[in-house]
Amino acid sequence: MASKGKILALVSSGRGFPLKDGKIYKGAGYYLNELTVPTRALMKEGYEITFANPRGNTPQPDVNSETVDFFGGDAAKLQDYLLFRDGLMELRDPVRIADVIASGLDQYDAVFVPGGHGPMIDLLDDPDAGIVLRHFHETSKPTAVLCHGPISLLSALPNSWEFVAALAAGDVAGARAKAQGWIYAGYKMTIFSTAEEQQREPLEIGGKVLFYPDFALSTAGGDVSVLAPWKSYVLQDRELISGQNPFSDEAVLKVLLSVLNEKKKVAAAA
Repeated sequence: MASKGKILALVSSGRGFPLKDGKIYKGAGYYLNELTVPTRALMKEGYEITFANPRGNTPQPDVNSETVDFFGGDAAKLQDYLLFRDGLMELRDPVRIADVIASGLDQYDAVFVPGGHGPMIDLLDDPDAGIVLRHFHETSKPTAVLCHGPISLLSALPNSWEFVAALAAGDVAGARAKAQGWIYAGYKMTIFSTAEEQQREPLEIGGKVLFYPDFALSTAGGDVSVLAPWKSYVLQDRELISGQNPFSDEAVLKVLLSVLNEKKKVAAAA
């Protein structure tokens, strides 16, 4: 099959998610279904996937995601996706985001950021992730972010590190002051909700997050909305496609494919 194009998938390099009271959640990484369901379908459609992260190290899966809960209760489906993931050489040996930028971002048709708590470790204030997102914003190319993945949008802030530090310190006014000039201000978007995070804190991460993802995006200037916990929910606003939680994986994929196909029709007709 001839290649339809290239998709850039940003994942975390992180090993350890800082929590309140000095705790560290060592199991943080990408959620299996959030990464594999969209990328596998995109590959079947003929797209090449480039996986990239800040350090170029093998990304860590969140072990809490390797369960049948996120695959419709189907153990065979879970195993199938585990085998697919294990066969992804590009995921085991990702490119550094800086190297992707150096090789040229124009070659990519879309960028995709799956969730899991990994993006909360490093993608939220990574300067290179910010360069990538600003490119896709400026060129109006699809930017699909899922569950905790939308937290990466903060990296496009002019002072992302300072914004995140202020929010982690509980300085909401200071964070708002650092949010001036955010390219996604006023965008309709969704992300893993406070209610969902509070349910998972005792069950999954064993502590409290430094700040809640939906509050962070709202503080930065996003028009954030969420549904009741664990309902599939996707919003599209301009180039941005965002999904609320792990159960939004297929819905995000559907919108992304629709946008990509429409862009190709327009390009072919031009």
